[in-house]
Amino acid sequence: MSSDSLKKRKPKVNRSEDGKRGRHDEQEGRYYSEEAEVDVRDSREDYQLYKDTCVALQRLMSEIQDLKSKGSKDSAMEIEEKKIQSCVHFMTLKKLNRLANIRLKKARDQTHEAKQKVDAYNLQLQNLLYEVMHLQKEITKCLEFKSKHEEIELVSVEEFYSDAPAAISKPEITSTDPHQQTLSRLDWELEQRKRLAEKYKECLASKEKILKEIEIKKEYLNTLQPQLNSIMQASLPVQEYLSMPFDCMHKQYETARHLPAPLYVLFVQASAYSQACDQKLVVAIEGNVEEARALFKPPEDSQDDESDSDAEEEQTTKRRRPTLGVQLDDKRKEMLKRHPLCVTLTLMCKEGSTLTLTFYFLMNLNILTVKVKIQPAFELSTAISAGDLLNPDLILGCLYQGDDGKTTPNPANKYQFDKIGILSLSDYISELGHPYVWAQTMGGLHFPTDQPQPEFVADNALSASHMEKTIKLLKTRLLSRLSLHRQFASLEHGSIPVSLECQSLFPAKVISRLTKWNVIAYEDYLALPYTKDVVECGLAKETDQYFCLLIERGTAKLNGVVVLNPDYSSVPPVFSLCLNWKGERSSSNDDNIGVMESEVNVYYKELCGPPPGFQLLTNQIQRLCMLLDVYLETERHDNSVEGPHEFPPEKICLRLLRGPSRTKPFKYNYPQGFFSHR
Repeated sequence: MSSDSLKKRKPKVNRSEDGKRGRHDEQEGRYYSEEAEVDVRDSREDYQLYKDTCVALQRLMSEIQDLKSKGSKDSAMEIEEKKIQSCVHFMTLKKLNRLANIRLKKARDQTHEAKQKVDAYNLQLQNLLYEVMHLQKEITKCLEFKSKHEEIELVSVEEFYSDAPAAISKPEITSTDPHQQTLSRLDWELEQRKRLAEKYKECLASKEKILKEIEIKKEYLNTLQPQLNSIMQASLPVQEYLSMPFDCMHKQYETARHLPAPLYVLFVQASAYSQACDQKLVVAIEGNVEEARALFKPPEDSQDDESDSDAEEEQTTKRRRPTLGVQLDDKRKEMLKRHPLCVTLTLMCKEGSTLTLTFYFLMNLNILTVKVKIQPAFELSTAISAGDLLNPDLILGCLYQGDDGKTTPNPANKYQFDKIGILSLSDYISELGHPYVWAQTMGGLHFPTDQPQPEFVADNALSASHMEKTIKLLKTRLLSRLSLHRQFASLEHGSIPVSLECQSLFPAKVISRLTKWNVIAYEDYLALPYTKDVVECGLAKETDQYFCLLIERGTAKLNGVVVLNPDYSSVPPVFSLCLNWKGERSSSNDDNIGVMESEVNVYYKELCGPPPGFQLLTNQIQRLCMLLDVYLETERHDNSVEGPHEFPPEKICLRLLRGPSRTKPFKYNYPQGFFSHR
């Protein structure tokens, strides 16, 4: 066993002292000689040698098999000889195999080298093509270049030769040379402009002289103003005697004498406010003066209705008595009868939009009602969600808290309604107008809630104390609704308008986008599971407006609903959120959703923008897009899933999570541009 292993072990051959190579070096020399032999040998001859060797080997194997099958003792030497021949053939096959592998390697190397050359030539070709394209562009620019003189409107060639002197036109040269002709025309243009500049200076001097004469005449006319004022003052009795038409104020005050007490107080106080504080406020009296004069009598007691009905029963006439329904209708019309005169207030805002308020007085109910007409200064775009923003029946609702204008503020009216079968005044509001409490206050009326008012009194002091505040609230309400109307038109198209003053509140790149903005009903808002907390806190009322929005980024969808108070932007909108991404997430099962709601509902003062803060809503929606980016980019990535992150982190966060609730950094710090926790 040991002798066999010694035979199989490869002997170690070292270089001898006389410099001769050992056995190992001889093998290396043989290996390299075979590589050189490949270049000399013909592959076809090797292939033929391979076939002949295989045939000879098959023949030897068959002969060995035949000799062994005979079992002759003399055939052992022959079998051994044939084995030696077979080994020689095997050695030949191995050598042919080595030569084939060397040829294959060389072919691969040559192919790779040729491929590299082709790639280099291809790259060089691409570079040359790019350079050719660049040169072509530069050539095109040069060909399209327009000189400054081409923008100058020169006189025609005929006028040039007819008007220009020969020293400039040089017809013997320019008539045959277009270049010299253009230069000569430019020289003539320069000469003409110099002449015109001199004329311009002369005109300016003449203008200054005329202006001085005008100033002298203005001073003379100003000295006439005091004399004219004295003449006008002396002519006042004549104007009153002749009832001149320019004395409209006098006529208006004459008409005001026929107003009922609340409308008169409103007219006087509104006129005084217009003269003192707001000259753009237009106060006018409309209606039939003759009917008002006929009605200018002390009101009769409504208790006479029963006695009148008894008298009708005692009358013995042949005409048919009216039915009970007709009688009730007549009594209702009489009860809801308006005074023939009304007072209109036209409020004009800075941008030119007007709000016209028409105040009526219901004589038997002793209350004031208001009708509204809006005239925007610009054409409003069609926005479905903004349908009720400028609705005359809703625009002034809750101008003061709780004052929706749907019920009468006079407690005595309840008893009057019971007599004639009127269940509520809200059924007649579209015809009569809204009986807002602030309208009663502007007319000097005050109705205690605990007991009916025994006497009908219109207080001037009460009207004056509320006039300025109410006018400002009315203007603010109109401006806020017009601003919301423009914002809703953009939101419905998926665009969030952010002003230049508010762009510093958000990073430069916000990937999440608003894809839906719709109005929803109050009942639909109550049915949503993630609005329960808002409803329980009393922040959602029937007088509010409700909207739904959808913000998307990739597979994540952030659904939100908004409660818009009528007193926007003094009362901020309230957002409720629900994220659909790897399940449904709301503030009830994800603390970070609650933090996102706090960012827009609690810290809304950061988003008000420049006064009066009408951009609060759009800034809140833009912040929601920013918060959704932070939420998704700071979420842990599942390492078991191969491939890139769906939401790669692009925001700079000092700390991704904090506290046991693992809240995310939603606060944006400007101008550093990073996010942190509050």
